[in-house]
Amino acid sequence: MKKAHLLLLVIALSGLACIAPKQHYHISFKTAKEFQDFLNRKTSSYPLLSAHRGGPMPGFPENAIETFENATTYQPVIIEFDVALSKDSALVIMHDDKLDRTTTGAGLISSYTYNELQKLTLKDDDGKVTSFKIPTLEAVLHWGKDKVLFTIDIKRGVPYEKIIAAVRKTKSETNAIIITYNANQAAKVHRLAPDLMISATVKSVEDLERLNQMGVPNDKIVAFVGVSAPSKSLYQYLNSKGISTILGTMGNLDRSAKANLNKNIYSDLIADGADVLSTDEVSLAGEQLNVYRAKNKLKFKNLYTK
Repeated sequence: MKKAHLLLLVIALSGLACIAPKQHYHISFKTAKEFQDFLNRKTSSYPLLSAHRGGPMPGFPENAIETFENATTYQPVIIEFDVALSKDSALVIMHDDKLDRTTTGAGLISSYTYNELQKLTLKDDDGKVTSFKIPTLEAVLHWGKDKVLFTIDIKRGVPYEKIIAAVRKTKSETNAIIITYNANQAAKVHRLAPDLMISATVKSVEDLERLNQMGVPNDKIVAFVGVSAPSKSLYQYLNSKGISTILGTMGNLDRSAKANLNKNIYSDLIADGADVLSTDEVSLAGEQLNVYRAKNKLKFKNLYTK
């Protein structure tokens, strides 16, 4: 009888463990200056992951608030997401020009009004239909306050002015970075919003010099160094200028890390000089970063768990 009671107790406790809420890792900066000081390497270094398109996983489609929330159960994260325009100029979160791959709809997103888009639901990467809706930029920015950092990727034809207005309206200067792809775009964003942080492509010293020549100062730049590891000397040069770096591992580096689990590729990329890894493998990369942080006794005063 005692064994039976013990077995029932174990089963009951296992059931409770399964339904226990997950712990969330949140990042919070009280002021824009505090946020920028971290990116300008004026405070203690703490490597982070950027969840590419929010960190999609089975049951969690890309560019959904529910997916962003799920990513915070794995790591303190930067959420990278994409902004598109609906037919009636609503700012919605969507990577593709067409709806077919990621939603229950079909055709160009620009052919649908916001209300029409709300009748659709999102599909995960395996094509499974979920109950999640296409979110707006404003809803995402409100959700992310005191939870995550953002890098905002802007689809062609979406005015930077509208993105900046949404950042201002939601007071997201404390956690949002605007992605640009060339020096002209970076210079335009800086003219429109000289206080905001900009992700700019910097694969060489010359790239940074061009940005500076066009009026973009180092203290507003986060350098995206590409999707293959650059030389350590580039990291060192950028760091000497107070510039944090983002390395994109989505693609070949992620595939290599999955195929070589014993090599700790993500940890090595951080050790070589990357400050942020933009990845499709939030779980695996996070496990390696946790080991790296513990080994190097790294602390982050702006990290909270809930």
